[in-house]
Amino acid sequence: MVSSSSTKFVLFLACLFMFTFSNNLVAAEESDDKVKLNLYYESLCPYCQNFIVNDLGKIFDTDLYTITDLKLFPFGNAHVSTNLTITCQHGEEECKLNALEACAIRTWPNPKLHYKFIQCVEKDTNKWETCVKRSRYEKAIKDCYNGDLSKKLILEYAKQTMSLKPKHEYVPWVTLNGKPLYDNYDNLVEQICKVYKGKAIPKICNSSTLSKRKVSKLQVSYVDEAKNY
Repeated sequence: MVSSSSTKFVLFLACLFMFTFSNNLVAAEESDDKVKLNLYYESLCPYCQNFIVNDLGKIFDTDLYTITDLKLFPFGNAHVSTNLTITCQHGEEECKLNALEACAIRTWPNPKLHYKFIQCVEKDTNKWETCVKRSRYEKAIKDCYNGDLSKKLILEYAKQTMSLKPKHEYVPWVTLNGKPLYDNYDNLVEQICKVYKGKAIPKICNSSTLSKRKVSKLQVSYVDEAKNY
């Protein structure tokens, strides 16, 4: 005969399982609802810098980040030769900063954290070392950057960038839920709000300023433009 204490313990475990399963299900649903925002870019591209510093800043300066799943791909219009040599549109310095930012993404998987670091670098690329020194993980970034890992990361970003369908034509190249925005990327906040299908609508999406915002002319750096290959 099963004791009452044993029965209570079994019921407790069952309740605990259902509570955990329910919480995980809700978390998964919330994650699925998020708008998947991918940015394919390169350092030293002035249009990418403007987009990162200003447009992406609006995500984290407001509550828009609560519905946005941001992923950054620092490769852009670079090229990988058959012997795995990487050459960049704006020269060797761009390749170095792409690698540095790839290491930052690896070091801080949280988009909010690695974005702040990359924003710091792209605000003034001549002072990128200051951004590294200010970070809490200076050693981790430097070890990655100076070792073989940084190249492995860039080669993976190259693979992901080059396998885009449709192929990217320029940078910054922005996709929402896998679909490129083309010349609509400058209206980013409104685009994210429109695509979002969840229930937890951020305050910024109900802001009257969205429809009044002026959209500037699209500026990009094309794949075949000013190559150093």
